[in-house]
Amino acid sequence: MFEKVLIANRGEIALRIHRACREMGIRTVAVHSTADSDAMNVRLADESVCIGPAPSKDSYLNIPAIISAATISGADAIHPGIGFLSENAKFAAMVEEHGITFIGPAPEHLALMGDKVRAKQVAVELGLPVVPGSDGALGDDVEAMAVAERIGYPVLIKASAGGGGKGMKVANHRGEMAEGLALARAEAKAHFGNDAVYLEKYLAHPRHIEIQILADSQGNVVHLGERDCSLQRRHQKVLEEAPSPALNASQRSAIGEVVVAAMKKLGYRSVGTVEFLYQDGAFYFIEMNTRLQVEHPVSEMVTDIDLVREQIRVASGAPLGFTQKDIVFFGHAIECRINAEDPTSFLPSPGLVTDFHAPGGLGVRVDSALYAGYRVPPNYDSLIAKLVVHAKSRNECLMRLRRALEEIFVGGIRSNVDLHRRLIAQPDFINGDYDIGWLERLISSEAGS
Repeated sequence: MFEKVLIANRGEIALRIHRACREMGIRTVAVHSTADSDAMNVRLADESVCIGPAPSKDSYLNIPAIISAATISGADAIHPGIGFLSENAKFAAMVEEHGITFIGPAPEHLALMGDKVRAKQVAVELGLPVVPGSDGALGDDVEAMAVAERIGYPVLIKASAGGGGKGMKVANHRGEMAEGLALARAEAKAHFGNDAVYLEKYLAHPRHIEIQILADSQGNVVHLGERDCSLQRRHQKVLEEAPSPALNASQRSAIGEVVVAAMKKLGYRSVGTVEFLYQDGAFYFIEMNTRLQVEHPVSEMVTDIDLVREQIRVASGAPLGFTQKDIVFFGHAIECRINAEDPTSFLPSPGLVTDFHAPGGLGVRVDSALYAGYRVPPNYDSLIAKLVVHAKSRNECLMRLRRALEEIFVGGIRSNVDLHRRLIAQPDFINGDYDIGWLERLISSEAGS
């Protein structure tokens, strides 16, 4: 097992990884920008190293600085966390070249799944169901038009190297294709340095269902069921739950077995999430996230498996300590992403946190690095806390979540807690009757009333 792990991230996920390491008897090194010198994970780590100024490109994306910090501190492994360099194949390869273990998948799998077009091609080879679309990146507009006619409108234009909703446009008919292609390519070029795009059939009312997997280097793979991540705003997840209200046990088992078989064939190692659109009883592969997910706690709550601990164990070469038959799904869990933003306008709200009260009680978990006196910097993602609630049934979970949202308080800055309070009171949500466009429609209706 590792003796010292450098955590190449910030905020609540850096603190989450630190806690797992401490429970395993592993010392931690926190790297931080000048804006994060007073962060909770920096205060609690055994060692800390400043790796640059506030901008991400000069600190959390600064590969030489991070590897130098690991070398100087004597860390024998680096955990990349979520975002930043967590899916960067070049970074993973450089870490390994310096004799340090990268706590994550092999660099070749990071590169493979980071290319959305190639990932879809591989998904077909692995036996995963896919959305009808182009076979690869498109050439000119003429080719794009031909593909759109073949698969039928509406179509979704997507950046090959994209993510987070960037470089993504819908064309409802042929007349919208030229403008959609131009906008998608421009966004892709601006955000990813690559203007390649591809086409997929646009599904009108799908749910976003993802399967959490865990694999070791001995070829053992298990799944931890699904998460329903359909509540999204501008393609960014807002609330997740497990299990999905849309699936039954047989559907869960069937898609889980398909994903496990695919990951065994791929030879994958580490945690990973295979994401699907789900509509009318059918699953369609959209991408694979080769890292820990923000919403991993809901899977932990319904399986009682510490995913971060297992991720660290398998990275050290240890085999999984359980089989699929050992995994028992119990109850229901929901996670609310608490962001430092106005709950109506969604404008960011960085600044000084004057007060912070986290809810508690049976089945309530709060993953956060906030404390009174902490200043939320304007330089990074607005996520400041994850409120996760677990109960025996979905109805009990909703009642517990309602109570927890009444208790949580963040003073000094705005947060989207009120949005979550409104969201979970909606009859459609209470009934589990929603899709990936539902939250946008709710927000639009509220703005128009």
